Amino acid sequence: MKKFVVGLLLVAGTTLGCARHHFNVPAESFAEKVKVLGVAPIFVDADSDIIYPQKELLIPLITELNRKYEPLLVRKLQSTGSFYAVTPLADEPQQLFSSLMARREKRDDATIQYNKYFWKNEEIGTYIKKNRLDAVMLIVVSGLTKTSKLYSSNLLLSLETSFNFLTMTAQIIGPDGTVLWEYPNFRGRLLTYYPLVNLQYPDFSESEANLSRKTEVRFKSIDGIRRTLEQKKSDWLLRETPEPEVYGRLFDEITSLVAYSDDKKAKESSVNDKSVPPAKEAPNPAESSVKAPAAEAVPAPAPPTTPVAETLDRVPAPKSVAAPAKVPATAPNEIVPATESTR
Repeated sequence: MKKFVVGLLLVAGTTLGCARHHFNVPAESFAEKVKVLGVAPIFVDADSDIIYPQKELLIPLITELNRKYEPLLVRKLQSTGSFYAVTPLADEPQQLFSSLMARREKRDDATIQYNKYFWKNEEIGTYIKKNRLDAVMLIVVSGLTKTSKLYSSNLLLSLETSFNFLTMTAQIIGPDGTVLWEYPNFRGRLLTYYPLVNLQYPDFSESEANLSRKTEVRFKSIDGIRRTLEQKKSDWLLRETPEPEVYGRLFDEITSLVAYSDDKKAKESSVNDKSVPPAKEAPNPAESSVKAPAAEAVPAPAPPTTPVAETLDRVPAPKSVAAPAKVPATAPNEIVPATESTR
């Protein structure tokens, strides 16, 4: 229980203390420097850790799907409002990647494994200047082998071992080669990093059919990978949308980290709000009438009743008549005390 509470406090502190932006420079500086953003074609690093047996078929497939869904990324970046213009760049991906990339480095930062890329500063500056940009976004799809735990469809079985994934990384580079922003991002938020696709899967069905305790790891087919990456996203009513599920999720993650709020404007607005005291609202008659405590109703006094016994004492019986005096009949609305037999 103690560990759970400590973990909950850490999560709450991380959430409340997260940065308002995810850039490597102040948000105001980024906004001043980057008004026109160019989006280079999505690269595929064929020399990275891709152990797929039909690699010669996989690389063209991923390149084709990247080109197909690049306009979706451009539209999402434009919708953030963080840039004056977002320009897609029509270049041959493989040639451009070979001319700009300096080296690749496998990293393990904050328990997240990914491939970090470094670029040639001079070539980057020339490319940005040639296209009349303020900065360029470079996205790379690469292979990565890492240990992961996968479950069966019914969640009853699991296998933890090394699997081969395709992952996506992104960076915004300035004219001088400075990395202004990058994904995966580690600037004060709960970290998430989804792979593009898992190239392998544990064959639980075979192990169950053969009553075997060993589960084999197999590669997905080319058609299976295509269907996975082309699968459409469903809306809240489970209706199919035109947007792809896998690419859409990654593009949403990237654009959410690029969007920022203007800290300067936010501070100015807060100062203005503090300098002008809020006007006191006039009391609403209807509300005051509702809020005023209602006067307690005073019960009306009951009509005085003359006890029967007292009436008998005040009216003497005639001396000549020995019979007891008759009780006078009461009016319909007169309250008569109950006798002891009925109490």
